[in-house]
Amino acid sequence: MHDVIIIGGGAAGFYAAIQIAESAPDLKVVILEKGKEVLSKVKVSGGGRCNVTHAEFDPNELINSYPRGSKELLGPFHKHGTGDTVAFFEERGIQLKIEEDGRMFPITDSSQTVIDFFQCETERLGVKVLKHSAVTNILPLDLKNDEKAWEITTIKGTYTSKKILVATGSNPKIWKLLENLGHTLEPAVPSLFTFNIKDERISGIPGVSTYAKVELLKRTFNPKITIKLSSEVPDEALLVSEGPLLITHLGMSGPAILRLSAWGARILNEYGYRFRIRVNWLPDYHKGAVLPLLLEIKDMEAKKTVLRTKAVDIPRRLWTNLVRASGLNGDTKWADASKKQLQLLAEQLTECAFLVEGKSTFKEEFVTAGGVDLKEINFKTFESKVLPNLYFAGEVINVDAITGGFNFQNAWTGAFIAAQGIIGK
Repeated sequence: MHDVIIIGGGAAGFYAAIQIAESAPDLKVVILEKGKEVLSKVKVSGGGRCNVTHAEFDPNELINSYPRGSKELLGPFHKHGTGDTVAFFEERGIQLKIEEDGRMFPITDSSQTVIDFFQCETERLGVKVLKHSAVTNILPLDLKNDEKAWEITTIKGTYTSKKILVATGSNPKIWKLLENLGHTLEPAVPSLFTFNIKDERISGIPGVSTYAKVELLKRTFNPKITIKLSSEVPDEALLVSEGPLLITHLGMSGPAILRLSAWGARILNEYGYRFRIRVNWLPDYHKGAVLPLLLEIKDMEAKKTVLRTKAVDIPRRLWTNLVRASGLNGDTKWADASKKQLQLLAEQLTECAFLVEGKSTFKEEFVTAGGVDLKEINFKTFESKVLPNLYFAGEVINVDAITGGFNFQNAWTGAFIAAQGIIGK
């Protein structure tokens, strides 16, 4: 009989194991990992540098980076937030640094630093790590004196434990087992993905990056409807995101796009990943404000060509494409540009609509929205409200975040509080 079995050898599982073993060294703790390697997501995080957390130390602000779970995480972040995570690692010899965008990495710029630490620390503390141990069944046991326990069956054998912590992320087989135990699981849909767009205005300029505002438009394309109705209302924005935008070979990426994909994860899934966005390349301006600016430049730079006179602060290659999309060719001088053409240019600069047809996973950092229904979790302990002595941490619950280290912070916080609940603190 083990005291604690942790299902899942990822970030949350190891963090919890160390917290339990340090605080209660007499407890027998085991980690079960289905694969041949542990901490695989830690390895690829941040392009192999491990984006440990984000330098947002105010829980009230931190929760704003979680499309799902923000309300539930406020209390837990007060109990174990970013500062506690930083202290945990630095007290154990892993110094972290803050980058300009707030992401925090080991000063070594290597995820292997974190992986080696977790593996050495669990070994030092006597935590058993069993690889190639995919769980096939989880059953509650009734012991003598009304005590409860768990029987966990893996492909290698069966184990019993007084308490279990599930930290498996979006593993569909584990989710099915949890459903069989009486839990409600919100279906998994992708989050944090880039947008596939085929459009001449962004073709041929991959690598161009600029600050922009992006809106998800309410009226989307329906492949079954080919007639545009004149009675349609003007486009309304369902979601708005602002930040750096990166043009890629496939379409668009960058924080502005990734945030929109996270907040719109379920909506975009319903759309079948075919939808429209509107990009304002000049977030501080609207179309009505840009047109007078262009007309003023028309008077001042009359003899110069529109194409070569970059009138606003956007990358030149993007300016060139938007000018051409407005019907202005390379030889058109400002003096010869009509008001209608400049109106079209103002629209391209501030209300640039694109059709998105498909998505691509953001690097290797695949994140899903979905998991154990948050109403079925006690967030003071991260224990199940459905079954006693069953705890959760990480993405197995219906919590996910935007990119930047926030998903790991959810893992560290949940793992710490679950560990405290398990040892009775």
